[in-house]
Amino acid sequence: MAPAKVVLAGAQGHGQHHLGILRELSGRGLVTLAGICDLRPVEVDFATPPQSSDLGELIVKTGAEFTVVCTPINTHADLAVTALRAGSHVLLEKPPAPNPDEHRRIAAAVAETGLSCQVGFQSLGSTAVPALRELIAGGTLGRVRGIGGAGAWARPASYFTRSPWAGRRRLNGVDVMDGALTNPFAHAVATALAIADAPIAEIETELYHANPIESDDTSCLRVRLEDGLTITIAVTLCAPDEQPRHEPYVTVHGDAGRATLYYTQDRLTVELDDGSVTTTAHERTGLLENLIDHARTGADLLVPLAGTERFTRVLDAIRLAPEPVPIPERHQIVHRDESGEVTGRVLPGAVGLTDLSARELALYSELGAAWTRVELLVSGREVAVYDWRPDLPATDSPRPYLYGVRTLGGVEVTEVRPEDHVHHLGVGVAISDLGGANFWGGRTYVKDRGPAWLADHGQQRHVAFTRLEDGGFAEQIEWIGPGGLMAREERTVTARPIGTASTQDPPQLGAWAPGSPPGSPPVGAAWALDFAFTLTNLTGEPLTIQSSATKGRAGAGYGGFFWRAPGTSHARRTLPGDERAVHGSREPWIAMSGRTPEGRDWTLIFVQADDPWFVRVEEYPGVGQALAWDTPLIVDSTLTRRVVTIVADGRLSEEEASALAAEVRL
Repeated sequence: MAPAKVVLAGAQGHGQHHLGILRELSGRGLVTLAGICDLRPVEVDFATPPQSSDLGELIVKTGAEFTVVCTPINTHADLAVTALRAGSHVLLEKPPAPNPDEHRRIAAAVAETGLSCQVGFQSLGSTAVPALRELIAGGTLGRVRGIGGAGAWARPASYFTRSPWAGRRRLNGVDVMDGALTNPFAHAVATALAIADAPIAEIETELYHANPIESDDTSCLRVRLEDGLTITIAVTLCAPDEQPRHEPYVTVHGDAGRATLYYTQDRLTVELDDGSVTTTAHERTGLLENLIDHARTGADLLVPLAGTERFTRVLDAIRLAPEPVPIPERHQIVHRDESGEVTGRVLPGAVGLTDLSARELALYSELGAAWTRVELLVSGREVAVYDWRPDLPATDSPRPYLYGVRTLGGVEVTEVRPEDHVHHLGVGVAISDLGGANFWGGRTYVKDRGPAWLADHGQQRHVAFTRLEDGGFAEQIEWIGPGGLMAREERTVTARPIGTASTQDPPQLGAWAPGSPPGSPPVGAAWALDFAFTLTNLTGEPLTIQSSATKGRAGAGYGGFFWRAPGTSHARRTLPGDERAVHGSREPWIAMSGRTPEGRDWTLIFVQADDPWFVRVEEYPGVGQALAWDTPLIVDSTLTRRVVTIVADGRLSEEEASALAAEVRL
């Protein structure tokens, strides 16, 4: 047969790899490079093809039967559709599209033209994939319980600036999705999916980045299939730059053994429980050759577009997931050149974590990776942890919250899901009735009826950290009610020294309390938690905040910032008066003190300027705002509030508490 006429769209970057393939196939007389479509001239050493930036015109002019599309991800659909409608079969680089809509648009053009589109998952051209499927089907591995994948490569800082779309989730409002799971390690995802056939039931994602990029460089996911099979993939681009390279792989776990496919090497290792180990090398068919063979002889297409629909669904789950979480530099090894410019970043232990994930079918957070925890530090000491993706029942009105909040002396002053009120979650923002939705948790107070279980619970969904540092963060949160999105919150949380702690590092404060047990902290050692939030109404009409008090339950005006202290503490008291005096008051500050079962005292001083205080001491220890103390609060556009809480060791006097509160400037 005459050589196949091929146009290459995108000859820069990875396009050079395709030029190499075309050079080799041209030398064998299988193809002719008919043209190059690129925005810049490209040097070619084995042909003199016409070059143009207009792909459709180039295909028509050259009569090209095949087009290789290797351009930025956000251009795939436009160029693939253009090529198909110009009469050319398409080899489309992975990922095929940045979202399902674009994938369907390409599929519609395939159906319309009757031409073929092959997707560039090279690993699926290996005979190792069908060989592994045969092992599973034949029962060699026994009952398969799951598939784990791992990948750990080193990428310099320049990798993430190699093009305008590198390391981006979107560019100029258009989806790009250039992340570790969706681009360099997309083959791991695609290969794992190619081994199992069942539809996808559920997808979980954890996305992080050590480099200052928009997308992820260290991530994992778990896919549950409808037949019960679990797939996990854990990857990083922040591995040490070591040799030999840590090759990515996919492992099938069965109750009689396991099989591992090192997909970049087409090497399959089978380890059975009887102690036998076999390794086989497999051949790989080039996807362009296969596409040409398919078009001319009817050979089966190895990676048809339709076969990548589940991959695009995984990609879409990553696209719709919360923005990747920054990994603080204290968890990294940062390499710099002589001028101080960052040349690369390494996450110690990340390689081992990818392997452990593949073995245990677990996510990074489940494996205890230090950088999966958002921690607040004051003078180098951990003083709080933030759960931005809580796994809670709907009746708790799931929401991000601080927990494990402690004094500088290590006394814990928060409680999560106590038996008396399981929907109390450390420190956060909760509203019992926002436009008819319960964002507090538990039962809803109904006028003339009392508390009742209603199908009205909302949830606060973390969207992104716009800033994340050891001393605090800024966060975007969506408030979603039973009927959909109701509000957006901008939350800012900062932890800082206060009092004499602000002038000492580490703090050496106060005097030891007389009679304190060994190990007790100094009285007066303190830090401040500055918690601010702005709630923006997205409903298009006034949004009403109510409380149980506005519906008839006197004194139950709770709603807004809320701090649940430990119920195990005793000798509880409030300042500048008892519970009856401070509950509902508009004092500029109030304080609560308690004593742990071990005899260690703590004091919390709350400072705000907007709302009455909601205080409980006897029933349980809790302090918060009362946005709607006795009258509904109407939010037309935005609501902004700020509460600063001073966390102190020891039982402070009214004079000591007042002095610390005076340092807060609202």
